[in-house]
Amino acid sequence: MGADRADRRRFRRRGRRPDGRALSTPALLACGALLLSGCASMPDSGDVRRVDSSPRSDVDSQVRVYGVSPGKGEQPAELVSGFLEATTSDEENFGTAKEYLTKSAVKRWQPFAATTVLEQAPDVRVETDPGDRDGSGKTVVLSGKRIAVVDETHAYKPDEQPYEERIHLTLSGSEWRIDGPPRGLILGESDFQRIYRSVNKYYFADLGPDAEESTAGDNVLVADPVYVRRRIDPVTATVKALLGGPTEWLEPVVSSSFPRGSALGRRDERLSLDDSNTLKVRLSDRAAQVSAARCARMAAQTLFTVQDLGEGSSEVSGVRLERQNGSELCALSSDGARAYAPDGVEGHPRHQYFVDSDHRMVRLSDDEDQPQPVPGPFGSDGAGLGTVAVSRDERDAAGVTADGQALYVSQMAPGAERGKVRLRSQGGSVEHGLTAPSWDGLGGLWVADRNPQRPRLLRLRGGTGAADEVALPRLDGGRITALRVSADGSRIAMLVKRSGHTTLRLGRIERRGTEAAPKLSVGALRAVAPKLEDVDTFSWAGDSRLVVAGRESDGVQQLQYVETDGSPANIPEVPGPNGVQSIGASEDQTRPLIAETRENGIVRLLPNTDWKTVDQDGSAPVYPG
Repeated sequence: MGADRADRRRFRRRGRRPDGRALSTPALLACGALLLSGCASMPDSGDVRRVDSSPRSDVDSQVRVYGVSPGKGEQPAELVSGFLEATTSDEENFGTAKEYLTKSAVKRWQPFAATTVLEQAPDVRVETDPGDRDGSGKTVVLSGKRIAVVDETHAYKPDEQPYEERIHLTLSGSEWRIDGPPRGLILGESDFQRIYRSVNKYYFADLGPDAEESTAGDNVLVADPVYVRRRIDPVTATVKALLGGPTEWLEPVVSSSFPRGSALGRRDERLSLDDSNTLKVRLSDRAAQVSAARCARMAAQTLFTVQDLGEGSSEVSGVRLERQNGSELCALSSDGARAYAPDGVEGHPRHQYFVDSDHRMVRLSDDEDQPQPVPGPFGSDGAGLGTVAVSRDERDAAGVTADGQALYVSQMAPGAERGKVRLRSQGGSVEHGLTAPSWDGLGGLWVADRNPQRPRLLRLRGGTGAADEVALPRLDGGRITALRVSADGSRIAMLVKRSGHTTLRLGRIERRGTEAAPKLSVGALRAVAPKLEDVDTFSWAGDSRLVVAGRESDGVQQLQYVETDGSPANIPEVPGPNGVQSIGASEDQTRPLIAETRENGIVRLLPNTDWKTVDQDGSAPVYPG
């Protein structure tokens, strides 16, 4: 009976019939209110089949999931399995899951203290416990492979290692109940992806000594991805997460305009868009006396944080921040928020760029099939380029010579001069020379010198100014082979080669010192694509997203999107061309991908088409940035 009941519990919670077939949408709607006790339209005969934990389709992801109360006489392993199933429900306060706990355990259990994400739902086994000699207690062991942890601030952290945890049960009358619950939630990866969604909070970049020289001013917003429950009041949860401040990893390089300690004005308030798609947020007294300028920045943070949480395709039209008494603190429309928009530093790219077989810099617009040389010296015969980068406004270009030894910067305009060498490497080869350069949205140009005798990361102020050396954390014998800086200038993604493997690392850029003597450093490197054993190439592809080509242990290259916190991006996979060696993407996700492949040269993926070759002999494709 126990196994039969456990299987039927799974079918009820996932909206499936006992014969394994998915219920139709009308049947699900009709049965939704009855899932706790079993759907009346479900047949009660036929074979019972276990539903596996493979990722569900979009239709399945819309099924509302409800817990099932413990049955009479459930044994410890079955009871713990039922508890774990109930924690995957769409109940706001886990009322059904708490029925599996003793009264004292209900008071102690903190489901949001942390979420442990396992590769699959945990294995459950009963352990012989010498301390439970009178038979009134049992210990159940949960085990599996941990892949990540989400902490109480909603921050995701990859953490791959074996997992094991013990749960203690006691007899409550004649029924087993859990009196030693686990810390937080324990979810298989497929359940985690169904229950949670990634959202970007936004904070302002701390530009330090670079604030005065920044071409974007000081209104530069930085994305800070976190996870909230998909169906349990995501707007309120996201705003609360915003008010709680940036995640620990990002905090040293950003700031919030909300006064420390700001909270919603009413503890039980639920936020939602009104009929005009405006979000009204009543704040606690901590925010009551802010200036109009500061309030506008607070509203901008809020608007861009919630902009993707509207129902269907609707966008947030504005934000109204209110004092606790309901009076208006300030209001900001979506049009008024343009001055703060992240694409202000990302730019609006008009072209894709690459190096042709004559080592000239060429460009393509979306409606062109044939690349054209760029105006200025980089598009002329004899340019001798190996890699290039383009400023966010598409006025200036940086190029590293084909031998990897010299960096030039020039305007892309007729009559412009190539100018002097801005940086020279003494590495002696392409492999040990300069990496492809990268522009941030503040006007800075970044490049790494791979000279084994003196490896360095450098930032050229304004693209042509003094080269400031950037302090790096210990790479434990690794070396940087490629880099791309985020548009906001607060994060840098780098390929690091060590012990024969190349991994993708993300670091935060910390700016200290003075305008005359800035002190830049990269801190807190973390893995961004932890499942890939080797990464071949990558590009920024959103405010907190990268597109990556690399290999898992099976050696087969795959193209995937990842978030900057190391979690897989919740967007459809893109079929990759064979043998991708370099890739270019835009933060504007409507723009096509462009890649260099081993067999077909430069290929491009326009919307609703397949990859198409645009230059058989080209290399080093990039977007501005």
